[in-house]
Amino acid sequence: MTKEEHIQYWQDSADHDLESAETILQSGKYDWALFIGHLALEKVLKAVFVAKNENKIPPKLHNLVRLAELSNIELDEKQRFDLDKINDFNIQTRYPDYKFEFYKRCDQKFANKQLEIIKDYFIWFKSLTK
Repeated sequence: MTKEEHIQYWQDSADHDLESAETILQSGKYDWALFIGHLALEKVLKAVFVAKNENKIPPKLHNLVRLAELSNIELDEKQRFDLDKINDFNIQTRYPDYKFEFYKRCDQKFANKQLEIIKDYFIWFKSLTK
């Protein structure tokens, strides 16, 4: 796979996931919408990793802050905080101990705001692959 094909592979998958997150949000499954939003950011960051690391295979990890660091993306304190908070959507949706508390907190207003933040980062990260 060429570098461009590899980047496109991750971007296509990320685009699909972000679109899915928006659809899931509309269905009222707010926790899952944010989980898929995290996944979209993870995949777009893997596209950036490929772009910045000479077509290497991205690491098999889910931590957005760490993926950004490995992709040579400079983050300020607020950006680190935001991405770390989005990381929680991955953990809290997957693991039963966290799931119920997260589900109670994750209403429409919270999910809409968080998905907007995810989309802003998505646009920024995607721009870094060009």
